[in-house]
Amino acid sequence: MKLITAVVRPERVQQVKEALFQAGISGITLSRVSGHGGEQSVVEHYRGTRVMVEFHDKVEFRMAVSEPFVQAAIDAICKGARTGEVGDGKIFVQPMERVIRIRTGEEDTAALTPVTETKLTPDSL
Repeated sequence: MKLITAVVRPERVQQVKEALFQAGISGITLSRVSGHGGEQSVVEHYRGTRVMVEFHDKVEFRMAVSEPFVQAAIDAICKGARTGEVGDGKIFVQPMERVIRIRTGEEDTAALTPVTETKLTPDSL
């Protein structure tokens, strides 16, 4: 099991979400975040004052997936988020020790969104 965290442009959320759903991954969490990566600081004018914008608005996707869905999730996120410009985002993949579904007490892979590997096809990516 892995925890996949992806930080992407806000304007690419719909494309990433659709690509994940097509890959059979529906258990996702979204958060609005701000950060600084490879983008340059931008100077904007606000009410006649120059303001340096150092942090950019982003959206963070988080999902827990079983091993067969790790690469499918990465491919889907890249497909939906990539514009080819600086600031497209990052994907972080971390191991997970344990998952518990609160409602049923199921643990680990059984606690993840019930999908099967048969949904993983080249057409779905």
